[in-house]
Amino acid sequence: MPGGRLTPQDRRQIAAGLAEDLSYTEIAKRLDRPTSTVTREVMRNGGPTGYHADRAQQAAVRRARRDTKVRAPESPEATASASARDPETVHAFTDRFTELLVATGLQRMTAGVLGCLYATDSGSLTAAELAERLRVSPASVSKAVGYLEAQELIRRERDARRRRDRYVIDEDVWFRAVIASARINTVLADAAREGAGLLGADTPAGTRLEDMGRFLGAVGQDLIEAAEHRRRPYAAQRTQRSTDPAE
Repeated sequence: MPGGRLTPQDRRQIAAGLAEDLSYTEIAKRLDRPTSTVTREVMRNGGPTGYHADRAQQAAVRRARRDTKVRAPESPEATASASARDPETVHAFTDRFTELLVATGLQRMTAGVLGCLYATDSGSLTAAELAERLRVSPASVSKAVGYLEAQELIRRERDARRRRDRYVIDEDVWFRAVIASARINTVLADAAREGAGLLGADTPAGTRLEDMGRFLGAVGQDLIEAAEHRRRPYAAQRTQRSTDPAE
């Protein structure tokens, strides 16, 4: 079932494949899954050296529960503060921020969706609201949010009251962005190692690919470790803010 959710058995097979030092491509073939599915699963759950099937399954259950929750409405104080803003100033900032995101390599529509979500206090908008703000068709928004969901930069929540989906950007978005970048490096590293094996490790092309695979694999692991290291103090600060009494 290539398009379905990973099962506990799938996760055990992934852990077994990593223990055998198989590539993500080889593990994916065993499971009859896309390589990207296996890569995403491993990188979001500790990486190739820290992956544990049981912990990964527990994390998947927690994510599923979280995704069923509806984001609480903004407080009256936040609504009042937002209403006092100059709409033209907000619009100008959103446009400038979007251009910066485009400069990082994002497609313009994808950057526009992120820009709108960042400039909204709730960090949550429906597809219709995004289409209205960006003055584009719902189909254009659908493609952009699909990409962002796949990269785990936003998540989808069901608004039961309005019977529609909302797209949410949460506090961990930049952690997820770094992990997504590390994931790309890992995929390229696996492909390079596979190419080295096919072309021959003792050939110039094979040596070049092997070097590429080692370098990108190491960079990907460094990114994961750095993101985890920096995530902890930020998480502590958020917890502190949420527990501090209102002034």
